[in-house]
Amino acid sequence: MNVLVTISNMILPIVILLIVAIGLGRKKDVYALFIKGAEDGFETVIKIMPTLIGLMVAVGVLRASGFFDFLSLILTPVVKFLALPAEVVPFLLIKMFSSSAATGLALDLFKTYGTDSYIGILVSLAMSSTETVFYTLSVYFMVVKIRKTRYTLCGALIATISGIAASVVIALWMCK
Repeated sequence: MNVLVTISNMILPIVILLIVAIGLGRKKDVYALFIKGAEDGFETVIKIMPTLIGLMVAVGVLRASGFFDFLSLILTPVVKFLALPAEVVPFLLIKMFSSSAATGLALDLFKTYGTDSYIGILVSLAMSSTETVFYTLSVYFMVVKIRKTRYTLCGALIATISGIAASVVIALWMCK
């Protein structure tokens, strides 16, 4: 186990050193390229800021208004059939919009039910096997100015549902 921890701690510095060494080997001004990349990244952050703020406000309003709780109440009969506790539904819905809001809900679920409970394990697995679909679509498509998303949303939702299904199966298996 200590070997894995050591390797994990060394990966990032090694990758950085390799990038710098390759750049120097190709006679590039590595520092100037780094500064240019940082400037480009900052410009991207400025471009996506309105979308991020709008998305965060929308999630906050929906969460504070009780809409997610109302939706989970409506979906309770369906999700019970699928071995999903109703308490997890708001987390799964919010996860598609905001990972930080979902993390807050996950921590609340951990405090209430414990990390080793079925709900705790399910939330942990779902957190790592699903994506913030609507956040990702809005931010990345806005940055590259894609207007027609074609089948991206459908594919992303199928992938999210698959991740949730896998999380349920694995959590049930782990809690036997």
